[in-house]
Amino acid sequence: MRDATYVGLRTDGTRILRPKSPHLQVYDMLQITSGMSIGSRITGCAWTVGLLLMVWWLAAAASGPAAFANVQWFMSSFLGMLVLFGLSAAAWFHTLAGLRHLAWDFGYGCDMPAVHRTGRIVLIATAVMTVLTWLVAIIAWA
Repeated sequence: MRDATYVGLRTDGTRILRPKSPHLQVYDMLQITSGMSIGSRITGCAWTVGLLLMVWWLAAAASGPAAFANVQWFMSSFLGMLVLFGLSAAAWFHTLAGLRHLAWDFGYGCDMPAVHRTGRIVLIATAVMTVLTWLVAIIAWA
């Protein structure tokens, strides 16, 4: 196993081993705390993909009907819908996990039972809100 530290310097110039963070060697993937942390980072990166899709959509809308039709074709394809569904799940997870972290910043829910409980709540709420979002969207499209 690789050492999970790096050599750093104290303010007086002496060398010290410091932990690397985040790194996967310290995470136990079966712990909800680790999974939620990694999930929050992944969904943050997924937002970058969503931003690129939005820029593509806006640029196509500004370019004219043919370019916009191409984007709309992709977004309405099975793959496009799958990407949009995943982005909506990422949006809800990242938002709810962010609210959880905001509560921690105010000192609420920092004990381990509350951390585990709110982690499960975020996961369940993500699933519920994603499905509700798509139900509303489907009803609006119909």
